[in-house]
Amino acid sequence: MTAKAEPGGSASNALAGVLITVLLTSFVASTYGFGFYLFSQLVPDMRADLGFDIAVVGTITAAGQLGFLAFAVAGAWLAPRIGGGQVVIGSVALCASCLMLLPTTDSILLIGLLLTILGGTAASVYVPMVEIVSRAIGYAHRGKVLGLVSSGTSYGVFVNSLLVPIFVVAGDWRGVWLTVGAGTFVVTLIATVTFWRLGLFRRPPAPAAEAARGGGFLAGIGAALVPWVLIIWAITFLNGFSTLPFQNYLSPYLREELGFSVELAAFVWGVIGFIGMFAGFVVGWMSDKTGVRLALVLTYLCVVAAATILVVAPTETLVVAAGVLFAVAFYPIFGLVPAYVAKTAEGAQATIVFGIANVTLGIGGMVGNYAFGLVASLTGTFTWIYGAIALAACVLAILSMVLPAEGAGEKGASSAAEGCAPDAAT
Repeated sequence: MTAKAEPGGSASNALAGVLITVLLTSFVASTYGFGFYLFSQLVPDMRADLGFDIAVVGTITAAGQLGFLAFAVAGAWLAPRIGGGQVVIGSVALCASCLMLLPTTDSILLIGLLLTILGGTAASVYVPMVEIVSRAIGYAHRGKVLGLVSSGTSYGVFVNSLLVPIFVVAGDWRGVWLTVGAGTFVVTLIATVTFWRLGLFRRPPAPAAEAARGGGFLAGIGAALVPWVLIIWAITFLNGFSTLPFQNYLSPYLREELGFSVELAAFVWGVIGFIGMFAGFVVGWMSDKTGVRLALVLTYLCVVAAATILVVAPTETLVVAAGVLFAVAFYPIFGLVPAYVAKTAEGAQATIVFGIANVTLGIGGMVGNYAFGLVASLTGTFTWIYGAIALAACVLAILSMVLPAEGAGEKGASSAAEGCAPDAAT
């Protein structure tokens, strides 16, 4: 039994679909919200207790990005072999273990290793979700589901913001890690039972096109010859290149160059986080009605508008408006791309295409952050960064418009594969 909603499907199938959506969202909240972003909120307290310098912080965060890239490749390789459900549950269980182990040591080397693994689980838990959503959620609902899942980071960060003040005031930064680790373990146990009951640990039969290609990791890599896949990989590279630096340089730009207060910068970030909790679902719902491509175009136009405001008219009011526009775009983007893949590819091809998309996303983020940091250092201003981000977002909107309609890519690949396959009647 699966939770996939079919015409005339039962209420139990719909309930199972809701449960799967909640669980997948909680996975992202744990691996991204806790695994990626909790450390940055606790750095002052951990440094005061353990005595490491700011250079160590930079090394650890860089190692987390490398872990993300490594686990994205590993997840794409493993999922077709052992099953997407197994990879997702294994990743969340590994995340929970690392969260629980981290506060038990004073070794900064071990802490760095655990944080690197946590960064990796954020990638390996996300890569197979396209396959799981394709199996468990009806076609007409995949955009809104993956949109909500992509907003999971916001919920994790929100939980962090509630827990950190409580424990830090008592001088107990370790208690935060233990609490979120225990919560993640509980979610893992619930998800394991749910996946087993819904048959998500069983390997689905390979689609005809995939069987004709021979299946497996190399067959998925061969999908790179399909034009829409190359466009998706270009989009994810530019997503990392533009949207990740937009965040990373926002506070320095607002406070150091424009001279705005700490309170205003914090308010802008609060607006981005709050809107992000709902934007993924709302824009994902819209994509199910209008098509993923149009939703992508609209989100990239929001990025263009936000970046342009920061360059042309960065007043207090308009800076907040730029934060709103960026939030409306940022969280949905990371749900719309997997939604497009989930509606266009199946099985191992979908997992591997999205796995490599996560790699190109990470590479784009590394290139963008480094290049824009160099630009800011050489020019003494952040305005060139946001001008370049606006230009990159224009390119992204164009790439979104030239994507084939979702579903067309797999049909084309299926036709090609069936043309090369032996006649089933012989």
